[in-house]
Amino acid sequence: MTKQETETTAAPIEVPPRSASINPPQVEFLRLPPVGQRCPITGMSRAALNGLILPTEANGGKPPIKSFCLRQRGARTGIRLISYESLRNHILAHAEGGAEPADTLVTPIPINGGGQ
Repeated sequence: MTKQETETTAAPIEVPPRSASINPPQVEFLRLPPVGQRCPITGMSRAALNGLILPTEANGGKPPIKSFCLRQRGARTGIRLISYESLRNHILAHAEGGAEPADTLVTPIPINGGGQ
């Protein structure tokens, strides 16, 4: 055997995580996740995303998130794509802050110490 055949390495092999290949600032459209799974970027369920992209009574028939259905001519079904920018803007507009705004803070009422 040659020296090259007997030498091995003990260096660990690093495998990048699956989500490392997804860079949200470069994402233009999201595809609805499969039933029972969550979106790998937002963590939202398929049902939650459907409620935001499809016209329903809850949103007055006007979905707050832009989406597009790509289908071939004559096909009943297609691929539903969600505008990432529209979804991101909606999430940021409805995000809860860590502290309440100054005009909504509750002012404590002093308790009188004696009985009258």
